[in-house]
Amino acid sequence: MTFKIWVDADACPKVIKEILFRAATRTKTPVILVANNFIPTPSEKLVQFLQVPKGFDVADHEIVNRTNVNDLAITADIPLASELIGKGVQVLNPRGEVYTKENIGPRLNLRDFMDTMRSSGIQTKGPEPISASDRQLFANALDTILRKQIKFSSMNYVIKRE
Repeated sequence: MTFKIWVDADACPKVIKEILFRAATRTKTPVILVANNFIPTPSEKLVQFLQVPKGFDVADHEIVNRTNVNDLAITADIPLASELIGKGVQVLNPRGEVYTKENIGPRLNLRDFMDTMRSSGIQTKGPEPISASDRQLFANALDTILRKQIKFSSMNYVIKRE
């Protein structure tokens, strides 16, 4: 089973996708962007685009259905992250935060609380634009995950060959 990076691509910032495209080439890791709308991708065989029909959470469901244990998903969608973590998928948001079993519950509670506030008419601010430090945090977290995965894969290869 090949390790893959799955991207919730409709809302993923362009600068983060560019980091992922470079990482795919550098590490020979498949990157699959899943979105309702067309997303331009480089002509790199390791980068694929999967366009799904428009509809509520269609891309999310496709990512959940196609990911395998230890794959990596890139998303800022907290409910999607929670579902993927439950499946054993690693999850990283575009700001460089790794979601885990330990931290996803509080993030989900905060997201639900803010959703309740908005639906009751209270104005809330959206997220700040991705900053240079966010990009650096993302790149560093991605690099750490990829180094661990490459090390794990090479150990598996040695074990299987013997």
